[in-house]
Amino acid sequence: MATNGPGSAESSAPMRVLLYSDKPGTREQVRTAVGRRPAADVPKVEFVECATAPGVLARLEDGGIDVAVFDGETAPAGGMGVCRQIKDEIYRCPPVLLIIGRRDDGWLAAWSRADKVVSHPIDPVALAEALAELMRGQAAETAALG
Repeated sequence: MATNGPGSAESSAPMRVLLYSDKPGTREQVRTAVGRRPAADVPKVEFVECATAPGVLARLEDGGIDVAVFDGETAPAGGMGVCRQIKDEIYRCPPVLLIIGRRDDGWLAAWSRADKVVSHPIDPVALAEALAELMRGQAAETAALG
C-alpha cells in the first residue's frame, strides 16, 4: 500500500480553514470553489465561517485553525486590516489567503502581510491552487514541529 501520493491525503485529518467575509454569497463562492479539498495531495477542508472581526479573533485565539481565507471587501473591518492585525497579535498565526477587490490593490495586500492573494471575481482554479499551496506549507511546518 502506498504511503504517499494522492491517496495519502485521504487518511489525513481535515484542515480547518477560517473563512472571513460579511457576505454569505462570497463565503458560498469560496466553499464552492474549494469543494471538499482544493487539490488531491492535500487533506479535506473543514470550513469555520466568521462574519465579524471579533469572531475571527476569538476563533484564532481558540486555536486549531490551519489556514485562513479573508475577504478584503468585508465591512466594517476589512480583511486586509484584520490580516495585518492577526499577523501582529496571534502567536503562530496561520497563513492567510486574501481576496482583494481589484488587482491594483496588490500593494494593500502586501501591507496586510497576506501570504497569498487572489482577486474578485473569484476564479475557482486560482483560489483552489492558492489555498492548496498554503495548506501544503502548513502541513510541512506542522510535521517539522512534531
